[in-house]
Amino acid sequence: MEDKTQNPQEQPSSNITEISESWPGRAWAHLESVRRASPLIQCITNFVSMDLVANVLLAAGASPAMIHSIHEIPEFTPKTHALYVNIGTLTPDWLPAMKMAAQVANDCNKPWVLDPVAAGASGFRLKACLELLKLRPSVVRGNGSEIMALFKGSSDENSKTDAAGFAFLIFANLFQGVDSLHDSTDAVEAAKSLAQITGSVVAVSGAVDIVTDGQRVVGARNGVAMLQKITATGCSVTALIAAFVAVDPLRPFEATATALSVFGLAAEIGMEMAKGPASLRMHLIDTLHGLDQDIVHRIVNISHM
Repeated sequence: MEDKTQNPQEQPSSNITEISESWPGRAWAHLESVRRASPLIQCITNFVSMDLVANVLLAAGASPAMIHSIHEIPEFTPKTHALYVNIGTLTPDWLPAMKMAAQVANDCNKPWVLDPVAAGASGFRLKACLELLKLRPSVVRGNGSEIMALFKGSSDENSKTDAAGFAFLIFANLFQGVDSLHDSTDAVEAAKSLAQITGSVVAVSGAVDIVTDGQRVVGARNGVAMLQKITATGCSVTALIAAFVAVDPLRPFEATATALSVFGLAAEIGMEMAKGPASLRMHLIDTLHGLDQDIVHRIVNISHM
């Protein structure tokens, strides 16, 4: 792994001081800043997603580091510019490292992003997510069912509902494997409420990607349905969110929306050349690497809801 670590006190030199008021302008500013600063993103992510996550970050201009050992976190995490935590292949051995990394990121004023894969599929998984939410991620990105599960679990926990309350989620038919049974628009109110409870920006992926800070709500309308046929695309866009937030940590709402849109438009362009999921995966990475200002300004599609 190439050593691109910087001084722990340094932030990437994004120079995003006066960001454009237009969404396409913001999207280009964020992407250009990631390319210029190459922020170091620590990824504690699942085994299925590691390859695509790393390649998407590299294509965007960021520097991925797949560091998950609890023995390295106290020394390594302070050197990063953002942390990305994904619970896809969660085990009891990995959870303490995730929690420690999140706490270290908080202590060092580094943003961190949570991907709560299949959050309500088991009691263990939901409990882990609720523990991670207490560590105040800058952003939470999930599908409709995941966000609805987190909201219900957070509400029950705040109401001091006992473990029986969690059983509702496990058997509520929210999930089919790790796939959502709800569209993003079904989860808008749950996302707004979860953002208010946690203080995090909440993003819900779907045909329209929803982003809210509990008050504002925008929809990013870029992307193609074929992304659902490629494993780890959701994981990868969450990693891209971490990179965008790394270069604009004071505006996680804007950075989240633009990351979702940029990823989606790269998929739209890639789809024009693709013959199926495998070739779309390749063209997605190539397109993300080659995006220019004109394309971003023409195709980014974000609007208030």
